[in-house]
Amino acid sequence: MQNSLYELGDIPPIGTVPKQMYASVIRRERYGPPHQAFRNEVVDVPEAGPGQVLVLVMAAGINYNNVWASLGRPVDVISSRLQQGEREDFHIGGSEGSGVVWAVGEGVSQVSVGDAVILSGCRWTESSADIRLGADPMTSASQSVWGYESNFGSFAQFALVDDYQCHPKPPGLTWEEAACFLLTGATAYRQLCGWPPHDVRPGDPVLIWGGAGGLGSMAIQITRARGGIPVAVVSDEERARYCRELGAQGTVNRLHFDHWGRLPDIGDRAAMGRWTEGVRAFGRSFWEALGERRSPRLVLEHSGQDTIPTSMYLCDNAGMVVICGGTTGYNADVDLRFLWMRQKRLQGSHFANLRQCRDIIHMVSTGQLDPCLSWTGGFDDIGKAHQLMHDNQHPQGNQAVLVNAPRAGMTELP
Repeated sequence: MQNSLYELGDIPPIGTVPKQMYASVIRRERYGPPHQAFRNEVVDVPEAGPGQVLVLVMAAGINYNNVWASLGRPVDVISSRLQQGEREDFHIGGSEGSGVVWAVGEGVSQVSVGDAVILSGCRWTESSADIRLGADPMTSASQSVWGYESNFGSFAQFALVDDYQCHPKPPGLTWEEAACFLLTGATAYRQLCGWPPHDVRPGDPVLIWGGAGGLGSMAIQITRARGGIPVAVVSDEERARYCRELGAQGTVNRLHFDHWGRLPDIGDRAAMGRWTEGVRAFGRSFWEALGERRSPRLVLEHSGQDTIPTSMYLCDNAGMVVICGGTTGYNADVDLRFLWMRQKRLQGSHFANLRQCRDIIHMVSTGQLDPCLSWTGGFDDIGKAHQLMHDNQHPQGNQAVLVNAPRAGMTELP
């Protein structure tokens, strides 16, 4: 007799879809710090519609977008979906994971029940006009982030994805290793390799903000693999040592400087003088870490408001600052004189297309990149893990939680 609900780790017969599942759920009335917002609940298992796949989740990755989801800002993702006509008044996050294909909807032919897969974190409408006219799906007006803008992410026993989000899981990776690296790795890969002619070339100095984090740890390795010279920004010596072990040429401790934030008014000569002194001191530290007086041809950005003025100042003539987020704020100032007279490029970059996802999976599966899994927790740790990320106290590298996978890989949170 089929159970209506299975306990975590209690795997139903393959292809058997129970009525309900456990999920780590955010609701609007709990918006706030992640440890408050996430709660384990029992909800109905979603049905795979045309072109969709239901995946039994073995492990899920932890990323900053569900810190935002828990806070309810800058976007109230639940209210936004309700306004679009969706019915669920809750949010199940998780924008990457690994698992087993458990059911497929009409028209699915690229995966089959029983396939072991890695899940990528963006969705789009393949029949949308811009994609049919040749647009990169990541630039499509129909693109959305699965497990953030769309529901039924990987923080549940079953996840609902579109079929193209399923990538073959390399057999040499554990479930948690396979779950932890694709969002950060593919995002960094697109930033560093997806915007020619500003792709990393041999000998290119590259400045990487947050070098010890998930994005930074992958960016350091990608830069090295392509012959570039990574310099990482960190906040303490332990993180600096971690970055050097991954391949960073050197590091800069951001706590040694205090010029962060928005630019002073250009008419305030005293304030601009103090800012200029600070940014030039940071530049000298970059030269010291690099070992020569050269500016970064590429700057990998995601912190935004606090650091964009420094990034744009420091970037080499005809170089590029490429940004995928704004964790310190969205109102970032740019001195346009440096942008146009030095012919620099400020480029937005968002996750990765399918080819870029496959490229980064290949690099990990062949040993060119370490997935940098630093911590593995259990399902009950989802809120706490996001809280540590919110407080900038999370472990170095990438993190994952086990959902249905065996608990042998779990480690203690700090």
